Amino acid sequence: MQIATDDLSGPDIAAFLEEHVQQMRAVSPPESKHALDLDALRRPEVTFWTVRDGDRLVGCGALKRLDAEHAELKSMRTTPARKRSGIASLLLTHLIGEARSRGFRRLSLETGAADFFLPARRLYEKFGFVHCAPFAGYRPDPNSAFMTREL
Repeated sequence: MQIATDDLSGPDIAAFLEEHVQQMRAVSPPESKHALDLDALRRPEVTFWTVRDGDRLVGCGALKRLDAEHAELKSMRTTPARKRSGIASLLLTHLIGEARSRGFRRLSLETGAADFFLPARRLYEKFGFVHCAPFAGYRPDPNSAFMTREL
């Protein structure tokens, strides 16, 4: 498997992210959906990576710079056919390493609070994330879980 920075110009990543947004819309109310669209992921404060197994796109994730010491994890996704195969752990290890190498001291995220998101929350806990208050303009939301970790 290969993890590489992606410029978000390929049709496969556009379709992959559209599936992600549609899935989030299906399980979260509109006011609680915080997935970024392609334009938001192309902003200068965001770096986006894809995971490929050969030519097949199997996962993605991004880091969004919040300030000089704090970044947010965004757009973590594994293709449904490959869930629980280690892709998310591989990518999360990479993103944590990238955040450290860029000098961030804290990495935070927002994910869903519903049972659908329990595997994601457990993964983040396994990697040292703990629940925290909303950050970076988020507001308290019963549909959101906020997590953070020191780097």
